[in-house]
Amino acid sequence: MINAQLNPERLKLARLRRKMTYIALAKATGLSSKSVAEYEKYESLFSPTPQTVALLAEKLNYPESFFYGDDIDCVSPSSVSFRSTKSLKAADQHAAEAAATLGLLINEYFENHFNLPASNLPNYRDFEPEAAAEAIREEWGLGVKSISNMIHLLEVNGIRVFSLAENTLDVDAFSFWKNNTAYIFLNTQKTGERSRFDAAHELGHLLLHRHGTPQGKDLEEEADEFASALLMPRRAIIATKMGFPTLDGIIALKGNWKVSAVALIVRMKNVGILSEWQYRTLMVEATRKGLRVSEINGVERERSMIIEKILNALKKDNVSLYDISKKLSLPVEELSNLLFRFALLQGGTGGFQSSTKTKPTLRLV
Repeated sequence: MINAQLNPERLKLARLRRKMTYIALAKATGLSSKSVAEYEKYESLFSPTPQTVALLAEKLNYPESFFYGDDIDCVSPSSVSFRSTKSLKAADQHAAEAAATLGLLINEYFENHFNLPASNLPNYRDFEPEAAAEAIREEWGLGVKSISNMIHLLEVNGIRVFSLAENTLDVDAFSFWKNNTAYIFLNTQKTGERSRFDAAHELGHLLLHRHGTPQGKDLEEEADEFASALLMPRRAIIATKMGFPTLDGIIALKGNWKVSAVALIVRMKNVGILSEWQYRTLMVEATRKGLRVSEINGVERERSMIIEKILNALKKDNVSLYDISKKLSLPVEELSNLLFRFALLQGGTGGFQSSTKTKPTLRLV
């Protein structure tokens, strides 16, 4: 049911997504900042006219229909943990949180039409990171083999993965639980190796920190330890001990686990097969060659298989990305940015037809 007047929550969401303050939006629209602030209050005594809503929609680049929709189940800021909080600007954080809320809208739409994989995530709150990594490998039947695709592994175990097209590396990745469903958002600007590590890091948060912060624990350090142990199992790394470790040898070896050279050096040191001197020497050389921000012989950045399967299935029913954006009253670029920058699907202008068919079940193979 469409509301007869502007929904304040949706106006706030669009404004935050566009990284605009009250003052910035007021300046763009010619309204007063006080008016803009009032429009975002549920208890406000006045609402904007349809002409004003149209103006707000134009400046925020959102469909007018978006602002008349029902209340949105927003992501709680307290449930999302960002890694670089000291350098992270408030506008960037709020925009990312708004993107997460849009992800919830999209996921709800997908779940209404497809049977998606159920959550298969144990609670490892009291586990040490290394033990948790070994436990989840056993739980998911991975043994000590290399994880070929982190995103596919997450999705098949019920985690919803979306992309972030944020123009800042300060928002690298984040995760949260919502109604017993886990979500991970990954920045598309990272290298393939670092994106895989980010995905493993966020999985660590979901497994270790679901029910709050353990007393005296460093959450980010724990998640890093978990990611390192998950991607590079101790037994497998120890088996690669080099007599005379070189950076070229590290670069040749890192492809086995699809990790960065720096991550492999750190892991080899932590499992005890590099001396302190060897570690420092390798890190100095890696830094000199720019391997802290880029890779030699890098891997391709991973994408969502679930989203690809969904969009392909919808395309067969003549439902395009434009149709989905119309159904959700979202800009098509928001969908594209959250769905791993898929090419816009062509064809089909109608929405879903009413049907009694059973929802198709998506499977990852």
